[in-house]
Amino acid sequence: QVQLVESGGGLVQPGESLRLSCAASGSIGSINAMGWYRQAPGKERELVATITNGGSTSYAASVRGRSSISRDNAKNTVALQMNSLKPEDTAVYYCYGKIRRYFGSGWNDYWGQGTQVTVSS
Repeated sequence: QVQLVESGGGLVQPGESLRLSCAASGSIGSINAMGWYRQAPGKERELVATITNGGSTSYAASVRGRSSISRDNAKNTVALQMNSLKPEDTAVYYCYGKIRRYFGSGWNDYWGQGTQVTVSS
């Protein structure tokens, strides 16, 4: 069993910052990519940022320059620092991990339960 648990969501005002964290636990052999997706009401889930186990990062255009993703491979954690938040950043944010449970097994996608981020004055 593999679990991803997010924390750090909440209500903030436009222009403020927020840091989301996610910890993967359970029967984990190794983790390839980790990242964050978000889904706003009435919209499809979209990629926010990803980071490989080597540290290569990728960002959606809408958050590039205002966000930073990082991970701790030893602790199986990933974090997303978001600055200059806008009302359009309001969404449920989901942590993601491409994980294999043991050497030689296939890679599977795992998701957290989501954490709400609301940007409003």
